[in-house]
Amino acid sequence: MLLGRRILIGVCGSIAAYKTAWLVRLLVKAGAEVRVVMTPSAEKFIGPLTFRTLTGFPVFSNLWEDQEDMNLTSPHIHLAEWAEIFFVAPCTADTLGRQASGRAENALDAVMLSARCPIALAPAMDVEMYRHPAVMENIRVLRSRGIKILDAESGPLASGLSGEGRLPEPEILFQEIVKLLGVSDFWSGKSVLITAGPTRENIDPVRFISNYSSGKMGYALAREANRMGARVTLISGPVALPPPTGVNTISVTSAAEMLEACLQHFPKADITFMSAAVADYTPANPASEKIKKQENAFSLPLTRTTDILKTLGQQKLPHQILVGFALETFKEEEFARQKLEAKNLDMVVMNSLRSPGAGFGVDTNQVSLFFKENKKTELPLMSKQDTAIAILKHSEGLK
Repeated sequence: MLLGRRILIGVCGSIAAYKTAWLVRLLVKAGAEVRVVMTPSAEKFIGPLTFRTLTGFPVFSNLWEDQEDMNLTSPHIHLAEWAEIFFVAPCTADTLGRQASGRAENALDAVMLSARCPIALAPAMDVEMYRHPAVMENIRVLRSRGIKILDAESGPLASGLSGEGRLPEPEILFQEIVKLLGVSDFWSGKSVLITAGPTRENIDPVRFISNYSSGKMGYALAREANRMGARVTLISGPVALPPPTGVNTISVTSAAEMLEACLQHFPKADITFMSAAVADYTPANPASEKIKKQENAFSLPLTRTTDILKTLGQQKLPHQILVGFALETFKEEEFARQKLEAKNLDMVVMNSLRSPGAGFGVDTNQVSLFFKENKKTELPLMSKQDTAIAILKHSEGLK
């Protein structure tokens, strides 16, 4: 479920820290890559060796000691950038207070102030501490900053009293992390195929025909589908983007290579998103040597490439979902609906070069979704990541 997900766990000084060891075990068992940062007081309750053994990675617990075993010069910065989510359990009243006031007195504080990923805190303390107005105010302040704070559970406490302040059980904490990561029951275990980027059709060994596609939309889809729990295969044309973590990325160059890869992986896919900008034509006779400059006009015979999307639509089985993409400069809706019908698609994602902030190379997009029975949904201008999330959510209702 969490294969390849990067989860940073924070541990504060509370007897409830023993539950965190079990939580880490559950995360690792689910396939996550887990790192742990501890406060000095947490080491009084559970040793760093426990977490190092469970995760296979060194524990970050002291800002001032040599961190050679972590192979990082600034661990608080690198861990904050590495993590997809920072989940602190147990979180003490002391840590809540320092974070509310923006202080960084230990390794955990420094990581939390450096993090730009989602942060969640699971408080654990005695009932009177938990109910104290200062603690309640600190929780309110942190929530106002966008930090997720779980409600403490009620029950027997280490002091012998009973009431609010218990850390939830590891299984509940695990499910909270799953929800925060956006893992959906719909996508869990689904096989998803995505194409992205342009293709290049060689004219000679040094020249080619291509287009302006950056691959950003397809890569965003791959990252988000993986984040939601799917097993993702990404077939990518030549792009200047790093392969998404946890995604099986297959690099191709030409339309013919993309066709071959799609035919190999499509039969196993539950859902396919064809966001690549595949060349419609390729040189009929690519030259084996560089074509030299000629005196006057130069003619380049082209031949049609195989329509990959139409080919997959003809092979699609009843349980499979096939989503096409269209970028148009005029008659956008007419062409999108034609593609939906002619290529046996379940949805078409259409964007127009006439829409400001949409199109090639930019980090935003504005798309319209076309479905069968003349249904249509228009999405607002937003980041390609948020557009990817919206496309995936609308795909859940296609079958």
